[in-house]
Amino acid sequence: MIIPSDQKHFQVADYVVFALLLAASAGIGLYYALSGGRQRTTQEFLMADRNMRCLPVSLSLIASFQSAVAIIGVPAEIYTHGTQYWFIGCAYILGLLIPAHVFIPVLYRLRLSSVYQYLELRFNKAVRICGTLTFIFQMVRPLRYLKTYKSIWCILTPKPGLKPQ
Repeated sequence: MIIPSDQKHFQVADYVVFALLLAASAGIGLYYALSGGRQRTTQEFLMADRNMRCLPVSLSLIASFQSAVAIIGVPAEIYTHGTQYWFIGCAYILGLLIPAHVFIPVLYRLRLSSVYQYLELRFNKAVRICGTLTFIFQMVRPLRYLKTYKSIWCILTPKPGLKPQ
């Protein structure tokens, strides 16, 4: 039987596995950094010079699409609130099919790596900057709400050592 206090700390085996994974990751990075001769341009670095097969590209997209928060948070969300979260998965499938069959072929034929490049090519640099700023504001706006919720939470939660008046 595992004692709950033992679950909170790394054991020797945990440290060994962690060190091996860290050393392997560092070794791979150092090997490719020092081997030289490859990835001289941004096209080679970002797009692998368009020479990769479907599987590595798919795995890279999946890895970049998932986050640690989603991996940890989704099971907790489903456990807490039920399986209606699966509808978001259905929406993702539909939301990814349209770009995969409409936008990606256009970007691929034009040899572009982002929608922002397409906006500049199709319209002008001002439209590209407008699209970029729209995306930035869309990403920053939720952070403002988090700060507001945190402030409200700090005001409404009782503080240890303080007595209510």
